[in-house]
Amino acid sequence: MIEKEKTKLRKALGIAGKCMIVLLQTVLLLAVALYCVMFVLAKGPSPTARDIFVLSVRETSAVYWLADLFFTKEEIAAIEKGDGVEEFEDTDTSLIQRPTGPDTDDSPKPDAWGLIDEDGDGIIVDPIKGEGFAGYMMVVLDPSRVIMGSCPEDYDKLGYTVAQMVEKYDAVAGINGGGFEDKDGMGDGSQPDTMVVYEGQVYYPGKGVGQGFVGLDENHILHVGRPSAEEIQAKKIRYGVGFGPVLIANGEAVGNHASGVNPRTGIGQRSDGAILMLVIDGRQISSVGATYNDMQQVFLEYGAVNACNLDGGSSTVMWYQGDYINHCASVTGIRRMPTTFLVLKEGVQGDE
Repeated sequence: MIEKEKTKLRKALGIAGKCMIVLLQTVLLLAVALYCVMFVLAKGPSPTARDIFVLSVRETSAVYWLADLFFTKEEIAAIEKGDGVEEFEDTDTSLIQRPTGPDTDDSPKPDAWGLIDEDGDGIIVDPIKGEGFAGYMMVVLDPSRVIMGSCPEDYDKLGYTVAQMVEKYDAVAGINGGGFEDKDGMGDGSQPDTMVVYEGQVYYPGKGVGQGFVGLDENHILHVGRPSAEEIQAKKIRYGVGFGPVLIANGEAVGNHASGVNPRTGIGQRSDGAILMLVIDGRQISSVGATYNDMQQVFLEYGAVNACNLDGGSSTVMWYQGDYINHCASVTGIRRMPTTFLVLKEGVQGDE
């Protein structure tokens, strides 16, 4: 009896061992195949494919080192430099003119950009689709409803998901905001990596604004640029973050940005004051992701006068009507972060 049990155990172990060998062989073959694909992209005849590969992985904190397998630091720096970034004029606030007086006709009708607020809640969510990407544009008709959701008292201690920020501020919608310290893609979302402005107070001024800054002033006008802490205070910015790059300034596209294909988040403003919140899915079969130039074109199509890129990748999420409406690219779940942009309930203003 004991000998039979030992025989059964040996057979089971033998089968398990064979399965493990097959699994390891499969993983090894997949790894080799993946390496070959990356090698073709990196060293193949197409400079465009090479640049997209390098820029895409370099923008991804968890796998940025993949570019180092094929290129020197000097080669990577040259690819990342691209054509450089154009300079642009300071934000012209006169280009934003909010409608005055009540609208006596409250029936749903297209606005100047052909969008309709069907349910009358002041928020329009429009699906977007481009070459290789898909996502959502959220149009918030009343800019005074948009604030930054952030908890400065918890910087360096605790990050929050967008859903948690929505609940904390009793908001109805939100997107992720600026970046955060994220070593190897394992950051806890508690430490902003650039300057932050919350309720007029500047935090971490020494960190600068990264590739670009976006902020809302006390009149709910969106500013973009690369200002100092002193300039931010002079403009009476109430909420703002650094990340960038700036995509549109004073109605004009800014530069030809070198970028990879990734999930994206951005924020902008139309000439009537409406705030534009954009998320683009990525790292999926149905939506590989977008470049900065793709974002630029989408914002222009929706009438943006000013617009700026925010943190993207695994952080890209949009919350609306009780749930996330896009597909988060994070393999570890919805990420915590120090800053978000939120939409308050109808009739509630951010300066109340």
